[in-house]
Amino acid sequence: MRLSVRRAQSALAAISILILAALTAGPLFHARPAAAQAYPAKPIRLIVPLAPGGPSDILGRAMAQKLSEGMKQTVFVDNRPGAGATIGTDIAAKSPPDGYTMLLIGVSTYTINATLYPKLPYDSHKDLTPVIILAGAPYILTAHPSLPVRSLKQLIALAKARPGELNYASGGTGTGPQMAMEVLKVKTGMNIVHIPYKGTGPALVDLIAGQVQVGLFNMIAALPPVKSGKLRAIAVSGAKRSKALPDMLTIEESGIPGFDEVGGHMILVPGATPRDIVGRLHQEFLKVLQQPEVIARLASEGAEVMGIGPEQASAIIRNDIEKWAKVIRATGIRAN
Repeated sequence: MRLSVRRAQSALAAISILILAALTAGPLFHARPAAAQAYPAKPIRLIVPLAPGGPSDILGRAMAQKLSEGMKQTVFVDNRPGAGATIGTDIAAKSPPDGYTMLLIGVSTYTINATLYPKLPYDSHKDLTPVIILAGAPYILTAHPSLPVRSLKQLIALAKARPGELNYASGGTGTGPQMAMEVLKVKTGMNIVHIPYKGTGPALVDLIAGQVQVGLFNMIAALPPVKSGKLRAIAVSGAKRSKALPDMLTIEESGIPGFDEVGGHMILVPGATPRDIVGRLHQEFLKVLQQPEVIARLASEGAEVMGIGPEQASAIIRNDIEKWAKVIRATGIRAN
């Protein structure tokens, strides 16, 4: 997913003005249906379709806490991992469209699964609708400190000298980082074996323990072990260097032109959810994303606020489904 942070932030400011105007416009506000005015009247479930400890889970818990404060109602995280996030996604898609079930998922995971799993139990285009793309972070290409490489060029040389001997961990087949790693393998000619895990958390545990040698992970999850020295950063995947690791070269700077992958996370709700509830949720998430402490925390994790609304998010989803369908066909990747 290629997103312009500057454009997204400008849009975020403009939307904030519109929100304020809407909230202060008395007649329009009182014209809302009574059901929408009473919302939320009970706790809201935020499904994270991946295991605890990964970037989706970390971001989901941070959002749930802040959203609970703003909406004066409990928002709780419900981890439903399995089948490359399709189990939790299906639960969300089949939930009542009343605003009491939301899904937090990586944009790439959702759009990749649309092709990777040819017999999904839900329609990726219709059964869920986006509320907001929250934030985006580049991926970090990492290695266990015992591996004698400190740059992408050195990793490529080692992988070619020892074809099929090195392996890389991922949070599962079809996740954004795993697909990006496969693209990198194609572009560089590296022969590195994929070892899929049931979530980024378990994958990081084994990489830190030296059970695998390499991993490409979302920065939100991988930055702490990199900063502590448990993992060695090799390169970052964005179009520009990360503010969290300003001295680290991008993959493009390392000699792979056109490699620009950012892991964005979004909120979806069942497709038939009323537009006024979608709008209310969008407003509440924007308020959370504008809080200085949230911006600071995301920045400390290598992420940046996006705040992209429903219509633009829908367009990004459509485009990314087409993009990843081409990659899947070209690489022949199949779900486990």
